[in-house]
Amino acid sequence: MSQQLAAPQFSKPSEIVSYMGAMQAQDYRMMRWAVCMHMRKPSLEAFKRDYDSGNILRVHLFRCTWQLIAAEDYAWMLDLCASKSLSAMKGWMKSNGVSIDDKERESIKSIMIRTMEEERSVPKELLASAVERATGKRMDSHRLSYHIHLGELEGTFVSGDLHSSKPTYSLASRKIVQGPHLDKDEALAVLARKYFQSHSPATLEDFVWWSGLNVSDCRKGISLLDGNIHTERWKNRDFYVLDSCRTRGFRKGKVLFLPPFDEYLVGYKSRDVVLKPEFSHRAHNNFGIFYPVIAYDGIICGNWKISDSKLRTDFFEKPLALPEDIMPEWKIIYDGNN
Repeated sequence: MSQQLAAPQFSKPSEIVSYMGAMQAQDYRMMRWAVCMHMRKPSLEAFKRDYDSGNILRVHLFRCTWQLIAAEDYAWMLDLCASKSLSAMKGWMKSNGVSIDDKERESIKSIMIRTMEEERSVPKELLASAVERATGKRMDSHRLSYHIHLGELEGTFVSGDLHSSKPTYSLASRKIVQGPHLDKDEALAVLARKYFQSHSPATLEDFVWWSGLNVSDCRKGISLLDGNIHTERWKNRDFYVLDSCRTRGFRKGKVLFLPPFDEYLVGYKSRDVVLKPEFSHRAHNNFGIFYPVIAYDGIICGNWKISDSKLRTDFFEKPLALPEDIMPEWKIIYDGNN
């Protein structure tokens, strides 16, 4: 109920993204369904309007991976997460043998800024061409990605308009009207509230995993919620439940076709609550790649894909007789990926 997958309360994509705090968006196409399925009436057109207008952003923040966030949260989330994410990114660069000095960074950033000043939304290929024209050298795609991500973490670049298949980039100063900056304690409290209102019940370890922050900051955020959160003991683990979140109204027989990287799984470390450990390899591999899965009555029980405009299912638990009205739901996925 807290994830808005049963009896959703929100009509606008930006509302559900703001409510969730951040939604994993590793898969550029499937992120649309990841938002739409949490809405009262799924609408790809509504998602595109909110995305193109800058109400929803796709940026690297938590755990230095792709998330969708609401523009109103951009400023304080960047303040809270940028330093830790930048440190993680530099670690990846070092492990991959990539070194970018300040001179190169500023030079490439200037080229990308000029390109984005000329175009509202710029795909990576256009940025690569601009860099090649200006420097006379073709930059490796991974190296260029690091430059883009560094620009994101310093607040220069954000996502551009929605493309059918590939990300675009825009200048933050032109794309969005930024929300407020918050001091650290305020930011931790707001982040904790957003996480637990949309993910309860969840453990401290879940919150640490999801946010990418250190344990002490996560504990502080929870403590700042004061008497508005309580714990419940289950299978020798303490789960936090925000007092205001919905915990009743379960819809028996609910079938959900979850996209890869959906918050229902990726938003937790304790995934065994809904996924038997012996089937974990059917939901994700050991390198952080998540697959499309089927949930029945809240339990992950199979995989799905769309092939030749047909829905294909593969159950590793008891096979299900799918409801006849499933067509409109998966057709949105299919239409949004063509």
